[in-house]
Amino acid sequence: MPNTAVDMAARLSVAPMMDWTDRHCRFFHRLMSRRTLLYTEMVTSPALVRGKALHLLRYHADEHPVALQLGGSDPDELAKAARLGAEAGYDEINLNVGCPSDRVQSGTFGAVLMREPALVAECCAAMGEAVDVPVTVKCRIGVDDQEPQDVLPDFLEKVSASGVSRFTVHARKAWLKGLSPKENRDVPPLDYPLVYEMKRNFAHLHLSVNGGVNTLDEALEQLANGLDGVMIGRAGYHQPWDILGAADTRIYGADNPLNDPDEAAEKMMPYIEEHLSDGGKLGQISRHMLGLFAGQPGARIWRRVLSEGAHKAGAGVPLVKEALDAVREARKGAFEAEG
Repeated sequence: MPNTAVDMAARLSVAPMMDWTDRHCRFFHRLMSRRTLLYTEMVTSPALVRGKALHLLRYHADEHPVALQLGGSDPDELAKAARLGAEAGYDEINLNVGCPSDRVQSGTFGAVLMREPALVAECCAAMGEAVDVPVTVKCRIGVDDQEPQDVLPDFLEKVSASGVSRFTVHARKAWLKGLSPKENRDVPPLDYPLVYEMKRNFAHLHLSVNGGVNTLDEALEQLANGLDGVMIGRAGYHQPWDILGAADTRIYGADNPLNDPDEAAEKMMPYIEEHLSDGGKLGQISRHMLGLFAGQPGARIWRRVLSEGAHKAGAGVPLVKEALDAVREARKGAFEAEG
């Protein structure tokens, strides 16, 4: 039932992750997959509208399809922030109704909004009126002592009435008190069957699942269970080649843009050169590349060379080349040992 290019891209997406999915990370990920939908880190509507922090909207033209995730709970302010995002060229505006951090709760947005579906609907309606791109929601199945079987269908019904047709559901509750944000990603049990039930009951909606999906095999299993999309988080960041390097073929039936992770490292070099010439630091980019060779010979030395050298004065493309050469030597040694 996808009816727009971004809906089709949402068959697989990389989750918005604070401090991780910045523009450098997204550019790197896009090299490996041309189809996967990428998300920004959450940007708060007050930062954009009151703080005029428009630098937070910067991205590279090659990142498309790319979605802006907003945090907030004031309909007028969210509408203004959404308009800024659409004017910047984002393909989708997403509202965060899933983050459980104390800082987010104190701003009355994120997962705490699961308690206020009418307000979420009002926010989404205002955003939808302000932009021509899709407005979507990322939510939990409930919070604290809420009963997800009751809360989630009510939430989907009320918010979809505002015009939202695509939801990403993190299939865990969020405990707003007593668990840290990190614990909230692992401790509450996953309830995939509830998400499948929501897809059966709301067949007209595009529903993606998030939480606990660590491989493309697992993503394909979720799609086979009738869901429209899968959002992968930490695995996509820590094992980018395993997830994104094969995604275009396995998820979309298209050709993969690169043949191996070495190509990804090589294609990052011009981008790194440009960033350094603009006054940037290698570590701002290379930190996102540490998992490129995860599970392969040379992975450890790749991480070590980049981690130890990226923050030294003058660090640049030669260091990346040194790390890549070390990987190739380790790979050659492993091959000869096997032979």
